[in-house]
Amino acid sequence: MPDVLTPARPHTPGDDSPAHYTAGKDSGPSASALLDFVRRTAADPALIASLPLDPEGRTWIRLDGPGGSEAWLIGWPPGTGTGWHDHGGSHGAFATATGELTEQSLAAQLPTEGWKTLELADGVDRERTLGDGRGRAFGPHHVHQVLNTSPDTHAVSVHAYYPPLPLMRRYSRTGQVLRLEEVERPEEWT
Repeated sequence: MPDVLTPARPHTPGDDSPAHYTAGKDSGPSASALLDFVRRTAADPALIASLPLDPEGRTWIRLDGPGGSEAWLIGWPPGTGTGWHDHGGSHGAFATATGELTEQSLAAQLPTEGWKTLELADGVDRERTLGDGRGRAFGPHHVHQVLNTSPDTHAVSVHAYYPPLPLMRRYSRTGQVLRLEEVERPEEWT
């Protein structure tokens, strides 16, 4: 029997603001600072054009982020996505440089240890579409998937995380049931 996960708090318009995810003194850039960085970087046409695009799979280039953060420039062919995942306790931000990305997320805080299967309560699903220049910040317990749902247009985005990703947990989802499938480490992303 899966554990039951309910929303951490009711969703209100301010819930996604970067102010909810600020870093303490000497702990690196806040999610708000990362959002500013990814928006500025996404507006750099020479950098965006430098990313080789593959019609079959995602491509990426690692970038230097502000204040010791980790950043990535990512190309998304039509119909590709990340699958459900978290960021191993890092907070972050991403912005779409070209094209359009859809983010599906959970408005609930998942426990980080001690479970394999959770039953999600009604009302935890969120979806937003981010077109050229639009971005969002998120906190350290954020679980989402990012998709390029376009049938014919590549998308490019910029992502930044602090601290640099220690791991990513990958999940599968069937209806309201979320299952922890694997834990990836940075050495697997090279």
